Amino acid sequence: MPSDLAVSRSAVLEPLDHIAAGMGLGDHLLEPYGRATAKISLEAIGELHDRPPGRYVVVTAITPTPLGEGKTTTTVGLGQAFGVLNQRGVIAIRQPSMGPTFGIKGGAAGGGYSQVVPMEALNLHLTGDMHAVTAAHNLLAAMVDNHLFQGNRLGLDPHSVTWRRVLDVNDRHLRHVVTGLGGRADGTPRQTGFDITAASEVMAVLALSASLQDLRARLGRMVVGYTYDGEPVTAEAIRAAGAMTVILREAIKPNLMQTVEGTPVLVHCGPFGNIAHGNSSIIADRIGIRGSDYLITEAGFGADMGAERFFNIKCRTSGLVPDAAVIVATVRALKAHSGNYRIVAGKPLPEDLLDENPRDVFEGAANLRRQIANVRLHGVTPVVAVNAFPTDHPSERQVILDVAAEEGVRAAVSTHFSDGGKGAVPLAEAVAEACEEPSEFRLLYADDLPLTGKIDTVARGVYGADGIDIAPAAQRQLDSYERHGYGNLPVCIAKTHLSLSADPTLKGAPRGWRLPVREVRASVGAGFIYPICGDMRTMPALSSSPAAEHIDIDGNGNIVGLK
Repeated sequence: MPSDLAVSRSAVLEPLDHIAAGMGLGDHLLEPYGRATAKISLEAIGELHDRPPGRYVVVTAITPTPLGEGKTTTTVGLGQAFGVLNQRGVIAIRQPSMGPTFGIKGGAAGGGYSQVVPMEALNLHLTGDMHAVTAAHNLLAAMVDNHLFQGNRLGLDPHSVTWRRVLDVNDRHLRHVVTGLGGRADGTPRQTGFDITAASEVMAVLALSASLQDLRARLGRMVVGYTYDGEPVTAEAIRAAGAMTVILREAIKPNLMQTVEGTPVLVHCGPFGNIAHGNSSIIADRIGIRGSDYLITEAGFGADMGAERFFNIKCRTSGLVPDAAVIVATVRALKAHSGNYRIVAGKPLPEDLLDENPRDVFEGAANLRRQIANVRLHGVTPVVAVNAFPTDHPSERQVILDVAAEEGVRAAVSTHFSDGGKGAVPLAEAVAEACEEPSEFRLLYADDLPLTGKIDTVARGVYGADGIDIAPAAQRQLDSYERHGYGNLPVCIAKTHLSLSADPTLKGAPRGWRLPVREVRASVGAGFIYPICGDMRTMPALSSSPAAEHIDIDGNGNIVGLK
């Protein structure tokens, strides 16, 4: 099997105007960035409005191992499979962050013969949207500090400033910093820190905005800190929202790319999967759903994370209703959920994990059963995709199919990594059947349910917790948000992605635990409240052997070592 990079370079790219034409997009709506990528004008939303919408399918997963279980690859393979079936499939995914690309994870273009091409462009800069978000975010940070320096007319308490700076690089040394050191002309000393750009509220805002005007309004509502009297101070009050919007005026336009088989791909935004909603943009979905028979989008991490937020945050905001949800499962991850193995990112798989052991798959399938229930909790029809690896044993894959059958769920083994779209045809046929079932989509909770009730509803209904334990400081924050009128917002619970619980060591579908809420923050511009449950890192670190050490340029100027 050639490397992902070799497959990408061997792909014969279709002209982007042909790709766009298949979606009903004319040349006048494209703004080329080189030969392989183009921005799509927001005018496309209006021009496509009278076209009937396609089916809306979200790809999610069981709780993943640190290595991931191939959601992006499955998303791409599924989109390509609909092309094999003579249906118009369009794919919508997030833009990868360069921090993980140069860290442990590598890129996020998919893999094998189910990937977005060229992978170098997707994983490295693309059209500069990440940098625009970084610049807009840091402009606000600079204006907050300048406001403090220039007399602080708003009475902003420097100790209450919540707006940190961001950078699209993994760097543990920037998690906690002191700014303003030096003489008086160098600013007011203050302890703060950096997050990775994907964790910026600006990124979450961009992904949830419906238009340039909506983006401007949401940026203005973002809270950067509080006055000495405890009143919120917004970006609008700091007078930064207008300039931030100007910086983002191109970044709000989705990027058009293609797969190795010429399937259209909309790449837009990359909100963090732990503390944000972990989904690509509403604008991309509104364009893609009118330009396809099936729009396939992807939600971050497991169904308890990205899919729950897709349903209760993204769909609540967009008004779009999903027709089906694909739950990606792998033999290796379900074995890990038996609790009998330890998988560490950046290290080889345990040798005994590759031995034939259907019993461990069955034990770990408790996690799959829970994630099936989580999708059904929202009235959406699930389909299980068994993402096939060469190291799987037929008896182990059969266990997954049997569990799906016991749950009354369609399932298919998919070999899209090695076989491209044709390897995902059985999965596409199962998804098409699921989409024909009447939609019974429902949100998990009402807007007017108190914030504490929303957290408890997700903890019990989705995670399987016995309840929630709110720290006194977190309760004061919740009370403050309710008092300031933020109680009608949905919740985006920040917890580990490696377990249904808040403890990454608890595998399967743990019982007899309670969700600890130690802190609560507000993303008012994005439109959600995020309780923090556990030790969450918003600035990742580099490993002892990061991917950056192996990425280089060869004698012909080609990128090597990218994965």
